Amino acid sequence: MANLNRYKKIVGQETIDELRTLAGYLRGKKIQHINSTAVGGGVAEILSKIIPLMKDLGVDTCWDVIKGSPEFFNVTKSIHNALHGKESLITKEMWDVFNDVTAQNVKEMDLRGDIMFIHDPQPIGLIDRKPGMKDAKWIWRCHVDVSKPDRKVWDFLGNYFNRYDAAVFSSAHFSHTMKPRQALISPSIDPFSDKNREVTGEEIATVLNKYKIDPQAKPIVCQISRYDALKDPVGVIQAYKMVKKYVDCQLLLVGNRAADDPETDKIYKQVLEAAGGDPDIHALLVEDVPYEINVFQRVASVVVQKSIREGFALTVSEALWKGKPVVASAVGGIPLQIKHRYGGLLCHSIEGAAFSIKQLLNAPDYAKKLGENGREHIRQNFLLTRHIKEYLLLFLSLYSENDVITP
Repeated sequence: MANLNRYKKIVGQETIDELRTLAGYLRGKKIQHINSTAVGGGVAEILSKIIPLMKDLGVDTCWDVIKGSPEFFNVTKSIHNALHGKESLITKEMWDVFNDVTAQNVKEMDLRGDIMFIHDPQPIGLIDRKPGMKDAKWIWRCHVDVSKPDRKVWDFLGNYFNRYDAAVFSSAHFSHTMKPRQALISPSIDPFSDKNREVTGEEIATVLNKYKIDPQAKPIVCQISRYDALKDPVGVIQAYKMVKKYVDCQLLLVGNRAADDPETDKIYKQVLEAAGGDPDIHALLVEDVPYEINVFQRVASVVVQKSIREGFALTVSEALWKGKPVVASAVGGIPLQIKHRYGGLLCHSIEGAAFSIKQLLNAPDYAKKLGENGREHIRQNFLLTRHIKEYLLLFLSLYSENDVITP
């Protein structure tokens, strides 16, 4: 069972006491989170950590997942890409699929929260149930980079999100004019999760032997992300090949499948083609085994996140928490996590990524200092306790003084 008290040694007793006080004001209120998948991807990962800790605080919290066909998730992937700025190729037939599945979920789902917390576009249409739940408060949480969305798709979604009571974004750059009040709440990591906890030497050896990775042979440059074009794994390979001319290193690309992402196999095939049989490129398609991801980041000399567009990229916070030097694109929520040349290096191109990777491999003391600074920045700003506090404050902001039960 989750226990918030163990976070005291990292964030202090005062922070824990504050969370318990805030949670007390929500006594009698039920929060229901809904998203599109229980496994794979950052949203499911965050919810799997936040829900148990909310319960430990005494907040009545639950989490449900919508149902959807492969055709539906093909459409929502197209919506996802359009929100990231790709020109919309969504046909009337595709919108019909989206509307039909939405109508089915609206009809069949057990919606029972006093606060309905809906994550991303896939379940956004559940707001159609709002008239029948007159006392419920509705929040739409947008986890993706919508700084420059395709306008047709954004306007279509506006028919839904403008009926919510609040909208939450990960970066101020994603804010748009809309009817609901808006909140900036960045994602976070759990320092005690299998993905971020300290690992034993035996665990490290087991993972490295399983995947035949030898960090002693050559320094490892590593990117851990879904195999998604917006994560630019092919661009990472191109940057690695530029670095390889000057520093003999190896590249480790690690990704898993998410139930709501149908493009994984296509992008993974492109990655293998770009690798061209290079024995120093390890492109792994793995199950979502958190402690293995932990090991991969810990044995890397440099961690990369060369996204083209990005909602937040928790892999950056994860790597920095481990004291690793990070080279990442200056997009989405990444600049919130990295202070350039203080807690990591930001880049704007494949060539820029290659230059920064080479710099860090050639200057290990500088790389170590960046990692140390980055870890402290994450401790102060991107741990789960801060995330929970901001959610609690958001929930309370939806009510007047007379609505909230006094603890």
